[in-house]
Amino acid sequence: MTDAGPQDAVTIWHNPRCSKSRGALALLTERGVDPAVVRYLDDAPDRAGLERVLAQLGTDDPRAIVRTGEKLYRELGLADADRDTLLDALAAHPILIERPIVVVGDRAVVGRPPEKVLDLL
Repeated sequence: MTDAGPQDAVTIWHNPRCSKSRGALALLTERGVDPAVVRYLDDAPDRAGLERVLAQLGTDDPRAIVRTGEKLYRELGLADADRDTLLDALAAHPILIERPIVVVGDRAVVGRPPEKVLDLL
């Protein structure tokens, strides 16, 4: 069992086609955690949700959760984009959001490598 109490619900922003995301989910379930699974490509976070997860990650820089290797990142010319432009792009194109992101209470971590999710337990 984990150290996360019942008040500390565990949520994973998950893409089942991503091996890192599947690995993080497996690590959680192997430890008896039954996280709420948010398939963020189907149920994309709005700007407020993105701002909340950035705060939980301990940053206000959206680059912390941007997949800079995505073709769309280059197509949209986001390399020099400001914060607002990045947040708008992430909300409009959730494929640009790094995965997985695991949230426990008021803390979050990007699960790359997947073992990083254990830091929250």
